[in-house]
Amino acid sequence: MKKAKLNLPKRILVVSLILLIILAGISFLGLACGSTGIDFLALIKIIFKSEINESMLPAIIWQIRLPRVLLAALVGATLSLGGLVFQAILRNPLAEPYILGISGGAAIGAIIGILLGLSRFPGVSLLAFAGSMATLLLILVMASDKTILKKDSLLLSGVMVNAFCSAVIMFLISMTQDSRLHNIIFWLMGDLSVADLDQTFSLAMVLIPCFIIIFYYSNVMNLLLMGQEQARAMGVNIKLVILILLVITSLMVSSTVSYCGLLGFVGLVMPHLLRIILGPDHRVLVPACILGGGAFMVFCDLLARTLPEQGEMPAGVITALIGAPLFIYLLKRSSR
Repeated sequence: MKKAKLNLPKRILVVSLILLIILAGISFLGLACGSTGIDFLALIKIIFKSEINESMLPAIIWQIRLPRVLLAALVGATLSLGGLVFQAILRNPLAEPYILGISGGAAIGAIIGILLGLSRFPGVSLLAFAGSMATLLLILVMASDKTILKKDSLLLSGVMVNAFCSAVIMFLISMTQDSRLHNIIFWLMGDLSVADLDQTFSLAMVLIPCFIIIFYYSNVMNLLLMGQEQARAMGVNIKLVILILLVITSLMVSSTVSYCGLLGFVGLVMPHLLRIILGPDHRVLVPACILGGGAFMVFCDLLARTLPEQGEMPAGVITALIGAPLFIYLLKRSSR
C-alpha cells in the first residue's frame, strides 16, 4: 500500500502529461484545419509571428478557430468529468448528466432565455443553471423515499425526468414560429460555432474552480464506490458530499449547455474508456477525464467542421456517431 501511495503523484503526473500532449496535438490540428484547407506551416509562422502572405489567416486562427478549440476543450472536459461524478455516485456506468435529465433541465432554462432575448452570459446561463437545479431537486424528491446512493431509484427517476424535459423542449420549439427556431434546433444538437474569446474566458472562470473542487473530492469518490456503509465508517458525510458533487456538476453542465446545447455520449464514453485503461482510482481519473474529454471534444468538433463539403454539421452529431458504437463495444468488453 505504501508503495502505491508513493507512486500516485508520479502516476497522476505521467497520465496528465501524456493526455496533455494528445490534447495539444489535436488542438494544433484544430487550429490548422478549416474551410480554407490545412496549412501547418502557415500556423507555425503565425504562432512564432513570422510574416505570411495570407493577411486574413491570422485573424481566422486567433478570432475564430482558437476560441472554438478552447470552448470544445472546456465542454469536453466538463461533460466527461460530469459523467465520472455521476457514475461514481450511482456506481453505474450508464449514469451521466444527459441521461439523468440534468442537461435537459438546463436546456429548458436556456431555451426560455433565448426566447426572452436574454444575453448568453449571464442571462441564458443563469436560467440554464436554474433549470438544472430544478431538475436535480425534482429527481431527489422522487427518490427521497430511497437511499440517495441506491442507483436504481435515482437513475430511473432521472430517466423519467429526462423524458419529461424532452417533451417540454419539443413543446417550446413547436411554439416558436420565427427565425429563432432554426437556431434553437441547431443549438440543441450541439453548436460550438458561437465561441468567442470573452465568452470562453467567462466559461473557464466558472468551470476551473469546479474542476478543482471535484479533484479535492476524488478520494471520497473512491470511498463511495466501496459502498454506503463502508464510506460512512471511513468518516464520509455521504449526504453532504453527494449534495456538493451534484450541485457542482449541475453548475458545470448547465454552463456548457447554455453555450453550446446538448452533447451526448461524451459523459458516457470517456469515463468508461479511461477507467478501463487507467483503473478505478478517481485521483487519476479526474485529471484524465478533464484532459481526455477535452481532446475527444476538440477532435469531434474538428470533424464537424471539416467533413461537410459546404458549411458544417453540429458537433453533437459527431459525438453520437462516434460515442454510441464505442460505448456498445465498451459495455460488451466489460461484461465479459
